[in-house]
Amino acid sequence: MRWTLPLITAALALSTALPADNWPAFRGPTGDGVSTATDLPTRWSETENIRWKTAIHGKGWSSPVVWGDQIWLTTADEVRGSKSVPVPKKGGAKGPVERVTFFAIGVDRKTGKIMHDITLGVEDNPAFCHDFNSYASPTPVIEEDRVYAHFGSHGTWCIDTASGKVLWERKDLKCDHFRGPGSSPILHNNLLILIYDGFDIQYVAALDKATGKTVWKKDRNIRYSSDNGDIKKAYATARVMEIGGKSELICPSAECTIAYDPATGDELWRFAHGGMNGSARPVGGHGLLFLTSGHTRQLLAVKETVSGAVPKDAVVWRVDKIVPTRPSLILHGDMLYMVSDDGIASGLDAKTGKVYWSERQNGEFTASPVLAGGHLYLSNQTGKTIVLKASREYEPVATNTLDAGCMASPAVAGDALLLRTKTHLYSIGKK
Repeated sequence: MRWTLPLITAALALSTALPADNWPAFRGPTGDGVSTATDLPTRWSETENIRWKTAIHGKGWSSPVVWGDQIWLTTADEVRGSKSVPVPKKGGAKGPVERVTFFAIGVDRKTGKIMHDITLGVEDNPAFCHDFNSYASPTPVIEEDRVYAHFGSHGTWCIDTASGKVLWERKDLKCDHFRGPGSSPILHNNLLILIYDGFDIQYVAALDKATGKTVWKKDRNIRYSSDNGDIKKAYATARVMEIGGKSELICPSAECTIAYDPATGDELWRFAHGGMNGSARPVGGHGLLFLTSGHTRQLLAVKETVSGAVPKDAVVWRVDKIVPTRPSLILHGDMLYMVSDDGIASGLDAKTGKVYWSERQNGEFTASPVLAGGHLYLSNQTGKTIVLKASREYEPVATNTLDAGCMASPAVAGDALLLRTKTHLYSIGKK
């Protein structure tokens, strides 16, 4: 059996005729970070190959999504109190967030002008969000005339992209993210599919995209190795794939990856791999599904022909130590590419797991890489984007620097690379 392109909505399927032109969801039209664009620049700076640069208020790590002449992204404005409290690990001591306001922003793709800046909701005394994360980390998903802005348990909104009018909202789907939200929504046929992998409860929900009403909701029912809520958290985005003529909704989670029937939510299989805080979206090819295990940093190639409780012998090969927790993988031909959180980029044989090259890059990485025109684009947290040749040999092409770093993954639209830094949205293209 062979993997095909992921199944997506009929509207999204229209975009695949020109997959380089629209970028409708996290990791693009095919859900794997690969674009058919061939004319992206490989070199830029604040003064070179920048078509426009637009300031984005607030704080949000969501990636931009594109449909036609519109770019959409989300952000959140935080109001902090005066009393200083310690923030675990990164972030130092800051006052607690007393109020957060959630926004959806629509930008003109040609000019960078902000066309919509929509206040979606205001929440007083919101649940804690680690300073390394943001209240607006989930990437929205867009289709013809509609964009769906999701902020985890803080709310989900459906917006008319022409008028900016909110068509429906859901704020009753709850969990304790504990460190903030991260999983992005996806569209499949008439469904908007959401993952809630919280500190307290973990479930997957499918909403009617037209009305926002719940179609099905399934608890994860994972047998965790500990009662520690941190062990139960994850931030991954689901993906629908067709395997043997059957649609599978593959949802990575903490300690386990589970596949469901996307129409009903019935469980198809589960694979226990351990690890928490997993963020990588699954990719598949060559009869294999490539999964990562979160903080235990294992990359596992699992046979596609699985059902029920997946046995350990379904793992064809595994790699550890150079595996990312946050950035997703790139599969291109026989090669699998990745960059670890601490900046080790690697190229592997997808069929065997053989590591052809593994080289340390500059900085730490949260954003997932993209591939276009035979080049890998890796954006780090301090403002550098490293461009590498997508090859069996390690071939660095360029290192490009902007004023602020990237937490959001890049998007590709036509002949432009869209980079969201901590402060601005850039359209990068040859002038």
